[in-house]
Amino acid sequence: MEKEETNSRCNDTSDSSESPQLSNDTTNDLPPLSSHLVENRQQIEHIFIDCSDLILLPWRYGPDLSEQAFSVYFDTMIQQHHTNYVKETLQDLVNHRVGTGESVTPEQIIRFFQNHGVSSGTAELLKDFDEVTRHITEGCLVIFFDKWNQALSYKAAEVEKRQVSEPINEPVVQGPHITLIEDINTNIGILRHLLQSPKLKFISFNAGRESNRTVSYGYLEGAVNPEVLTNFQSRIKSIKEEEILEVSYLEDWIGDSVYSPFPQVRYTERPDNTAAALLDGKIIVMVDGSPTVLICPGNFYEFLMSSEDYYQRTIFSSLIRLLRIGAFFIALMLPSTYVALSTFHSELIPTVLLLAILDTREGIPFPAFMEALIMEIFFELLREAGIRLPRPIGSAVSIVGALVIGQAAIQAKIASPVMVIVVALTGIASFALPQYSMAIALRIMRFPLMVMGATLGGVGIMIGFLLALLHLCKLRSLGQPYMAPTTPLDIWQLRDVLVMVPRKFLLRRPRNRHMHRVIRKQAK
Repeated sequence: MEKEETNSRCNDTSDSSESPQLSNDTTNDLPPLSSHLVENRQQIEHIFIDCSDLILLPWRYGPDLSEQAFSVYFDTMIQQHHTNYVKETLQDLVNHRVGTGESVTPEQIIRFFQNHGVSSGTAELLKDFDEVTRHITEGCLVIFFDKWNQALSYKAAEVEKRQVSEPINEPVVQGPHITLIEDINTNIGILRHLLQSPKLKFISFNAGRESNRTVSYGYLEGAVNPEVLTNFQSRIKSIKEEEILEVSYLEDWIGDSVYSPFPQVRYTERPDNTAAALLDGKIIVMVDGSPTVLICPGNFYEFLMSSEDYYQRTIFSSLIRLLRIGAFFIALMLPSTYVALSTFHSELIPTVLLLAILDTREGIPFPAFMEALIMEIFFELLREAGIRLPRPIGSAVSIVGALVIGQAAIQAKIASPVMVIVVALTGIASFALPQYSMAIALRIMRFPLMVMGATLGGVGIMIGFLLALLHLCKLRSLGQPYMAPTTPLDIWQLRDVLVMVPRKFLLRRPRNRHMHRVIRKQAK
């Protein structure tokens, strides 16, 4: 096997009008493969026009090198040793009769592959340009032979990927220090290592004509609710036509209430969290190129839990969980409560504390509501700046900025020291929540409650809180109650909500109650 002197790239293309089989659209209605090598090459050049990293590699085979073929692949996705290995393997196949002095003809090659198939588990036979295009963009090496209207495709992609490392967004003191990465096959392998059961199912499909991203959802058979699974599958059907670049793109399709500030799905980068969710009957969704797993349906109390709760002693985990619940209410209601007390209900504040607050507010030109609003906006700006700035300087800027602005605001009589303390405690409380998406919901809800507290005082806060509670009780995620097991009440499931009972009653096992319920219904 010898390659010709020139390696043609896709930008060295000929006019598409030269071949009658060239399609006018490079993405739709592509024709089947031709038995003429020139026509196949022209079609490839037309489809991948202006793709400078596409390699068209002509070569010859046979004792007299009279037969022609060419390989096509993206050199940015395939390492050179893969192409060399495939060429050497093919050389052994097409020249197996060279020692007898007989010439290897294209007909013999065609007959061999059609009768015996391909000899590699990573190879396929392709019959049209739709398949060829998909395989090339996925990182395969495709080989065309003259006088054959099919092509050989070998999986040879080797794209650089991040190694498995420690979690960044969900660190723990005790427990596994491993995170998922951007490669979906690696992530599925990690999960199968944690749950070594044939009941662990993964269904994969490609989404988007341009991005062609692999989307995979998984569940544990026998643990998942069949009604939830059917509901999920009916919603995700329309995803196949969308361009999905990250797993969070799927949230709008899965969630029941798009405009609710409260998250209806969870995200995690930890394999142990994902495995625990599967054992609890959840459905997980992964997208190739994203290190995050989407877990659905969401439940309100799960957003207040951490994987580390199950790695500590029961009494300590229960106390920490109660602390998080307190942080939830502080992050949600502390600014509005301060505004309502200082504006309408000063008689509820102890006299000594009230005199101290009045002394610090002397000379402040703004009412308590405007003071709280200004400081909250300042804090949100500092928080966003700390996230967007480069990591080496982001934390320093956010800390120094908060100190400088807070001190300057006090000295300039724009805000009182008590208000600075209230805003700081609110921010710290939001950081104590394990799920960032729930902290965002509290940031949104905080401002309407401040308005209600500034206009109607304590009554306004209670009205706002009750409206939010009614919304939570009405909210559904994949048709399941968002506030379960408190609404509707399930006494048995309360053992792992506000506090944790001893761990021997919490050992996770696949819950077959959903399957038993279906069997009972069928029996009736």
